[in-house]
Amino acid sequence: MATSNNYFHLHLVSDSTGETLITVARAVSVQYANVSPVEHVYPLVRSQKQLDRVLDEIEEAPGIVLFTILEQDLVRRLEQKCSEINVPSLSIIGPVMQLFEAYLGAATSGRAGAQHSLNAEYFKRIDALNYTMVHDDGQHYEDLEQADVVLVGVSRTSKTPTSIYLANRGIRTANVPLVPGIPLPHQLEGLKRPLVVCLHAAPERLIQVRQNRLLSLGAAPANDTYIDRKAVADEVALARKLSLKYNWALLDVTRRSIEETAAAVMKLYTDRQRAQPTE
Repeated sequence: MATSNNYFHLHLVSDSTGETLITVARAVSVQYANVSPVEHVYPLVRSQKQLDRVLDEIEEAPGIVLFTILEQDLVRRLEQKCSEINVPSLSIIGPVMQLFEAYLGAATSGRAGAQHSLNAEYFKRIDALNYTMVHDDGQHYEDLEQADVVLVGVSRTSKTPTSIYLANRGIRTANVPLVPGIPLPHQLEGLKRPLVVCLHAAPERLIQVRQNRLLSLGAAPANDTYIDRKAVADEVALARKLSLKYNWALLDVTRRSIEETAAAVMKLYTDRQRAQPTE
């Protein structure tokens, strides 16, 4: 194993954006706590000339090579070079495509970047992103009814990043902060179409996140209620009380990453869509 100082080189070669490779590679590499990858990402590799530069860099810094390339001439040349310099290589989508072909009895289109084509799903995501950005942090209450999901919660429950993650999945998401002493907008109380999810977390976790936020800004609160244990606990209790009053879904984000929170919201949303009678 060619590693040095607890790191290794990881080459990610793609004929598209490289998002699939990066996601898979990081999901695996994070399982190895004692060694870290030095990522070399090569997107949009679609010609022999572009591959030349990649092969030179692999030879200069040998390591694991993962790729998502469909052009067979490029694949053969990449695999041959890796074999010559004795580094491991693997096609991330190759085995999956073979499985699809065997089951469906049909060959692939072989079109690089096909998942990023300008289809209806793409424009749905763009629309969702536009809606979500306009309705971030309690803006434009007047058309909350047009959302798919409305996230509510006290400060530092990751409402904004979760909203953006959901929007990238085509879900129009608004988020509304619960601020002590400020009444709920009346538009939020009677929503029918959107799924409303109240995000909450353990007071200790919120205090930690809020303190880190203040430190990063080099700021101090006007008073200490923002990070006071009792005040924060009261905020969380109020959020839970409101969720019961208005029948909002309640989601604890204390130990959840943004991706995990978004996945939980998407499951709630999907379950709700399935439960609704079809017209």
